[in-house]
Amino acid sequence: MIIGLFVIGVGMMFLLDNLGWLDFDFRIHVFPTILIVAGILKVLQTRTQSGVVVGGMLILAGCLFMLKEMGWLDIDWRTLWPVFMIIAGVAVVFKSSRRAEASSTAIFSDNHKDSDDTLINATAIMGSFKRRITTPEFRGGEITAIMGGCDLDLRQSSINGEAVLNVYALFGGITIKVPVDWTVVLDGTPIMGGFEEKTVPPTSTGKQLIVRGYVIMGGLEVRN
Repeated sequence: MIIGLFVIGVGMMFLLDNLGWLDFDFRIHVFPTILIVAGILKVLQTRTQSGVVVGGMLILAGCLFMLKEMGWLDIDWRTLWPVFMIIAGVAVVFKSSRRAEASSTAIFSDNHKDSDDTLINATAIMGSFKRRITTPEFRGGEITAIMGGCDLDLRQSSINGEAVLNVYALFGGITIKVPVDWTVVLDGTPIMGGFEEKTVPPTSTGKQLIVRGYVIMGGLEVRN
């Protein structure tokens, strides 16, 4: 519904501009709106605190862009881009501290099923992320790529029944490599982007990977 309403709104803006009833400006209306809607979709989709931080940053960036171009915010970009760097650094420190707490907890725990490989939480912002997962009980997780790329290799892993992997790509790409005995179900929404599955259907359907999420001006490829 959010995507449909967004498309309707953009179409109405273009129509009013062509009729001369609206002075349409791409910098003021379209680009900031894309960032805000992308941030809302990320917040609604994510299951992790880092995902909420990423979605909040997109919403904040879109609002700042819109306010500046409309003349309601008098701030120079030389002052604004260090602020975004500080916010990104705070997010990295917060994520690292949470990971350290989880690792220290796992050391004193007797339950080895909840290892780092069973659930993945990968984020690539203006960079690349490559990881090979080797676990007998992969349970899914979350992958985020913003102006970057993620390469996840699951060919040496296994699934106990069904796993759900949430994906989110904004101006980026995600590649997922799966074993030949997995059934892949794509349940996502590409927005000016593409979902592509290059897998050979297995003979049995006991192991199923469900890939859900959004690809905005980017691409997702799953192959075995």
